[in-house]
Amino acid sequence: MISYENKLILAPMVRVGTLPMRLLALKYGADLVYTEELIDWKFLRSKRRNNDILKTVDYVDQTDGTIVFRTCDTEKDKVVLQLGTCDAERALKVAKLVENDVAAIDINMGCPKEFSIKGGMGVALMANPERALSILKTLVNNLSIPVTCKIRIFETQENTLKLVELLVSSGIKAISIHGRTRDERPQHAVHTDIIRYVAENVSIPVIANGGSKEIEKHGDIYKFKELTGCTSVMLARAAEWNCSIFRKEGLLPIDTVIKDYLKLAVDYDNSPSNTKYCVQNILRELQETPRGKQFLECQTLEQICAIWDLGEYCQEKQSQYQKMGIQGRWQVTPDELEPPHKKSKVMDQIEVEGITQMKVCFIRANFNDLNLPKVRLHEWAGKNGHKLPTYDTQQVEKLFRTILTFNGKKYTSSFWEKNKKFAEQGAALVCLFHLGLTTEDELKKVGSIMK
Repeated sequence: MISYENKLILAPMVRVGTLPMRLLALKYGADLVYTEELIDWKFLRSKRRNNDILKTVDYVDQTDGTIVFRTCDTEKDKVVLQLGTCDAERALKVAKLVENDVAAIDINMGCPKEFSIKGGMGVALMANPERALSILKTLVNNLSIPVTCKIRIFETQENTLKLVELLVSSGIKAISIHGRTRDERPQHAVHTDIIRYVAENVSIPVIANGGSKEIEKHGDIYKFKELTGCTSVMLARAAEWNCSIFRKEGLLPIDTVIKDYLKLAVDYDNSPSNTKYCVQNILRELQETPRGKQFLECQTLEQICAIWDLGEYCQEKQSQYQKMGIQGRWQVTPDELEPPHKKSKVMDQIEVEGITQMKVCFIRANFNDLNLPKVRLHEWAGKNGHKLPTYDTQQVEKLFRTILTFNGKKYTSSFWEKNKKFAEQGAALVCLFHLGLTTEDELKKVGSIMK
């Protein structure tokens, strides 16, 4: 059972709180790390799978094969899953799914974004305390791991304390308080007095949040802790900008932090788009430098890593993973959907109609705009006086598969893609291979050959 006393905590941050950043925070000295907010209905359409190559547990979206949540043994006793929900029954279903993979569950009652509010989540729960209490009680009474929640303050300390006392009555083990109201933003001063008032009047640990504006070095964390009278401090933007804020020994140079982060991103096969987003938030104004602009043009993980002299490390690791069978995302087929969906008649007839097929997938991050399969195929067709290929794409739920027709022959990949464009590119790869315009080694290099 984890403790919430005297802890330094990585706060839940959208798109930032993925596995590489959580592991980096722990490496630098954080005691607990929160996931980004994960929405209940998205979690409920996922399945738990053991990733034997990465040594991770992956929760895979069964509509498109993407990763909803990835975790590993290193963080098992220190990771708190923050859940976005407005329904006690759904919240419990998710919590039961992950109960053995995380240290605790946190309910987000502090997000002021429109998406959350319209869905009855985030700060909307502060305006519906009975529902908030029901969600927390349901979890507390049915889970073997701690339950907490994160809120914002009201305009007065009395109203804030009244809500907190109600939530505490559910049996939660701790509560995080962001010291701004639902309408205030980072440019507004944090109300440390209201956090302190609550901390002095409740019996469970209170975690202070919202002080990043004043926290520039490790020692400032303890000044914020003292101002708020809290047992622990949760950091968001200060950690997002330089995760080494958790180091007792002091801040590390930005380049060192980025290199440490990129190694973890490569090791855990993090998506290039998410990796790029996190590095952008570390660089901030440095994106305007020549190197920053070069970074912004990067499309693949290897290109990003090359800027920090990790290109070879990335290439070797990705090659190793691809040989072991990693393809960038899990394969999902229509018959795996719940409830099961039948494949389209067109796809069922592929074998009898003699359509040439291979199991290849299209991983966008491994191609630039000039070497896309469709671009290569269309250029070759034009140069050799052939009519351009046509594409017939079938869709089942959020899965796509394309039959490409070229020079009277049909080609397709047996890999179902997550969108129409990717499905067309996959079919083009099959056609290129059978025309002799690409080789098996080239397909392996871009991670397209599926086992």
